[in-house]
Amino acid sequence: MYEPHEPISLPSRLSWLTSLALAVALAGCASAPSVAPPAPAVANTTSRAAEPLSDEAALQQGFARWVEAFIASARAAGVGEATLHAAFDGVHYLPRVVALDQTQPEFNRTVWDYLDNAVSPQRVTRGQDKLLQIRAEADAAAARYGVPASILAAIWGMESNYGSNYGDIPTIDALATLGFEGRREDWARSQLLAALKILQNGDIDRAHMVGSWAGAMGQTQFLPSNFLAYAVDADGDGRRDIWGSMADVMASTANFLARSGWQADQVWGSEVQLPPGFDVGRADAGLRQSSALWAAEGLRTMDGAPLPDVPDAELLLPAGARGPAFLVGPSFRAILRYNNSVSYALGVSLLAQRLDNGPGVQAPWPRDLRALTRSQLLELQTALNQRGFASGTPDGMMGPATRDGLRRYQRSIGLPADGYPDLDLLQRLQAN
Repeated sequence: MYEPHEPISLPSRLSWLTSLALAVALAGCASAPSVAPPAPAVANTTSRAAEPLSDEAALQQGFARWVEAFIASARAAGVGEATLHAAFDGVHYLPRVVALDQTQPEFNRTVWDYLDNAVSPQRVTRGQDKLLQIRAEADAAAARYGVPASILAAIWGMESNYGSNYGDIPTIDALATLGFEGRREDWARSQLLAALKILQNGDIDRAHMVGSWAGAMGQTQFLPSNFLAYAVDADGDGRRDIWGSMADVMASTANFLARSGWQADQVWGSEVQLPPGFDVGRADAGLRQSSALWAAEGLRTMDGAPLPDVPDAELLLPAGARGPAFLVGPSFRAILRYNNSVSYALGVSLLAQRLDNGPGVQAPWPRDLRALTRSQLLELQTALNQRGFASGTPDGMMGPATRDGLRRYQRSIGLPADGYPDLDLLQRLQAN
């Protein structure tokens, strides 16, 4: 595997391959005069042709061929020649993108470690200052789409530290690299085609279309397909600019959430107290009911006030039975559609709450618990399957199937069925 190094520039190789393809096509036509392919501008071409290609040269040629094939498919999909030239004449292969895509950290983070950073005092203070600076744009987006300004500012803070770091990797290069690498080729091809349509629409030029290594762009990190679906020209300049226009950034983010299920008349949720003896197995994403029914089961807000009115709320125990509990509704699930991580959605919700001078999490986190590593989660999933508590194909990642299998195991040994994986449960499974 290649170590990260300077990007490999391929305009000359792409140009040469195009010329060669044309020459070969002409040579194969009966009515066309014989045309010899252009010779590479190097000395002693015969002896060089006999030499085996180095790994890097083979990589360059492979990337060039992939790009040429993609250009043909993009052209067939309606992308114009000017856009194709602007996008690919100076395309680069980025080894660092491949390295990052192939790297999965072994160590998981607990939700409290994540929130310590996501909702740190420094981020809250900075966010309140930054929100004052963009108050007009945020309030306009909130009024138009029904998403609070504090939620929009919280996503802005989580995604790019309030615009200070949204990435500087060219989106075209990143997606072409991921497509050529092949692990997620279909996904990368679809995003790359969407990026070309953005260029063709004139929303941004190639030089300024930058973002993360995975293709997310702008101050609130839209993938190209989401940009096409949700980005908004709120300042009326004819372009949807999520890199430089705060009006467009706020409106685009609000439009995404509104069309993903945000309920303008409902809060995202609330931290709650559970009554003694409550069955924590009811904290399940598949169990949704009105806050009135949850109240009838004894749930209360932390200050004893009535629960917020949410018609289809679910109970969330992100750290298991020993940690804080939250009652969340459709607006929380809209944030999950922005980034399908409970820790992320809690981070946005709690940061927004703090930006509005509301409380942070009040119940203590079980900080003595350690998150299982991916290897340990793989062992836990394997052990659950072996014991007859089906948890899906072991992959070292916590998902609904694993949580369900773990709950059934916990019930079988008389433990609270919170579905939270810890070292004690792993050791119990392995000992029996």
